[in-house]
Amino acid sequence: MLYLWIKAFHVIAIIAWMAGMLYLPRLFVYHCEVPKGSIQSETFKIMERRLLKAIINPAMGLTWILGLILIWQGGWYTSGWLHAKVLLVLILSGVHGFLSKTVKVFAADANVRPAKFYRMINEVPTVLMIGIVILVIVKPF
Repeated sequence: MLYLWIKAFHVIAIIAWMAGMLYLPRLFVYHCEVPKGSIQSETFKIMERRLLKAIINPAMGLTWILGLILIWQGGWYTSGWLHAKVLLVLILSGVHGFLSKTVKVFAADANVRPAKFYRMINEVPTVLMIGIVILVIVKPF
């Protein structure tokens, strides 16, 4: 029964992490379109920082902790599908790191990338999520 509770909270953490990972790049798109130093820019900085610190970072940490517990308790560590899933989650964590750095770049008014770049980056977590879900549900190997 404990395994199922851990799994439930793991899924809740994933949902929160993905919600933030999908929303933060959209904020960057809109942030690019306002003048540096404007009231709107300062508001975006607050929104980006709070989203990262209050939702995305804790959700990622909880996702990893609970996921590792599930791997250990379920004995999944020898499964091929899990190795592929962990690889995709590591890449998603790298994207998380990039987005975290980008929050700092915008906070310093140092962004040089166009909105189109962030529109494209916004698709990366979605593609990774699709791969992860397929691996977990279908377990193709």
